[in-house]
Amino acid sequence: VVSTQSTGLIGGLAVRRACYGVLRIIMESGAKVCEVVVSGNLRGQRAKRMKFVDGLMLHTGEPKNHYVDTAVRRVLLRQGVLGIKVKIMLTHDPQGKCVPKVPLPD
Repeated sequence: VVSTQSTGLIGGLAVRRACYGVLRIIMESGAKVCEVVVSGNLRGQRAKRMKFVDGLMLHTGEPKNHYVDTAVRRVLLRQGVLGIKVKIMLTHDPQGKCVPKVPLPD
């Protein structure tokens, strides 16, 4: 997912449009929560950070180790380097086939 977003940004796609598209694709594929963070020289010379979130992400504790999957990429553009971080929180599955078997503690 991150690689498709980075190729879209290299091709000249607007940052917000690319991030919202990736967010929509991830949520439609069955994720519980998704967070996309893009940082760097987005428009001007001053570096900024934009965060796009859908849902309530777990940031601490043991469930973060089981449920949150993270990917980081760097994209080299004409105005500089953009960093892209994508965090996906998976759903619970009692069988544990492709998502965590450990239940959430709450």
